[in-house]
Amino acid sequence: MLSPIRGTQTSHRPAPARRGAGGGFALPELTAAPAAAPASGAAALPGLQPPWGPAERDAAAHRRGSAVLRELQALQLAFLSGGMEPERLARLAALAEGEAGADPGLREIIGQISLRARIELARRGG
Repeated sequence: MLSPIRGTQTSHRPAPARRGAGGGFALPELTAAPAAAPASGAAALPGLQPPWGPAERDAAAHRRGSAVLRELQALQLAFLSGGMEPERLARLAALAEGEAGADPGLREIIGQISLRARIELARRGG
């Protein structure tokens, strides 16, 4: 027979002898002290969080700004050719919000690009 591990917050009480349809085996009932809630999400894995220093923030903002400009250009071409794709408006809406960068000049430019995207979305009902 195994003895319980000592020094934990869990105490073992022997289970009353219960015989069910499956036989005579019974698990002991465990009573535990309330434990703190486990960390979840990104806070649970600090080693896996991406480094977001100023250079990384600026690079992410630059990529997002470039993607918004490409979507705006494609939206303009679609409008001039008479076709409108709802998927394009959805992509533009998703790109309109996000990282603005650490550099103040870049933040201003990305802010203006995002404003233009939100204006186009409002004009087109997206």
